[in-house]
Amino acid sequence: MGRIAVMGAGSIGCYVGGRLAAAGADVVLIGRERLGREIATHGLRLSDYRGANIVLRPDQLTYATVASAAREAELVLVTVKSAGTAAAAQELARTLRSDTIVVSLQNGLTNASTLSRQLTTQTVLAGMVPFNVVQRGEGAFHQGTEGDLEVEWHGRLAAHAAVFERAGLPLRPHDDLRPVQWAKLLLNLNNPINALSDLPLKQQLSQRAYRRCVALAQREGLDLLAASGIVPAKLTRLPARWIPRVLDLPDTVFRLVAAGMLAIDPLARSSMWEDLQARRATEIDWINGEIVHLAERLGRAAPVNATLVALVQAAERGGRRQWGGAELLARLKHAAET
Repeated sequence: MGRIAVMGAGSIGCYVGGRLAAAGADVVLIGRERLGREIATHGLRLSDYRGANIVLRPDQLTYATVASAAREAELVLVTVKSAGTAAAAQELARTLRSDTIVVSLQNGLTNASTLSRQLTTQTVLAGMVPFNVVQRGEGAFHQGTEGDLEVEWHGRLAAHAAVFERAGLPLRPHDDLRPVQWAKLLLNLNNPINALSDLPLKQQLSQRAYRRCVALAQREGLDLLAASGIVPAKLTRLPARWIPRVLDLPDTVFRLVAAGMLAIDPLARSSMWEDLQARRATEIDWINGEIVHLAERLGRAAPVNATLVALVQAAERGGRRQWGGAELLARLKHAAET
């Protein structure tokens, strides 16, 4: 097993790369100078909702700020934000060997295709990270929700499967990842609602008004997927089409029926909330925006998700960043009815 490079060492990249390094893999993290300085000072402290607590000293880690550090990598995990995928692909195309395997562990549906257009001689595969990672500062990253890594399978990944297993991040193989990606995207339709609530995920999902916002966005997406003949995979205990009904339940009933949905670390928040807090561009176009684009391809509209896209884009420009549940629900219901 050769070197593994993580291109885009942010919250997901540092957590996944750090867990692999702790399991004995030869890992190079490639990211921004700011995070490199933080890791050089503090190392990495990786924890999860199950009680894991892994500490890596700075001298146990390799961190770089340029893509050329991936030159000798056999496997590259791409974890940059979706807006940076094309630029990352260009940098990697100048660096990687032709036999390198590249796996996109990014949100959205199109990142692997974007990588493939530049990385024409490498094996490029789609992947998906189902869990949430919170960056706490001073090299601390916390996995707040459950899930295994889902990947489009290729035989050459078999050589790396054991180290992912040792790291507590087993690879779940799929011949076709598209249904899994759509299922994850439906769950991620909550990301802007969480970001605009300014609450931890558990607290936000405990409030019916916010859950009803999620249900509206998901129903709209499910209707469009059905019209397209797309059946999302079953990633949770409930099929995707049942989740909006459960989200609509009153709080007391929801707590009884859907306790598993609230089995979330109290500190967990969406990456979109983190992006707004840091005044970075979000991935709204690659999440709710995908529902809007699907509607356009069908000659239809997606007013609920289009409204969420507009609200987050306004927040990115310095506009309103905090919405109460009842107010946001009224805004989305009005959009759906007009």
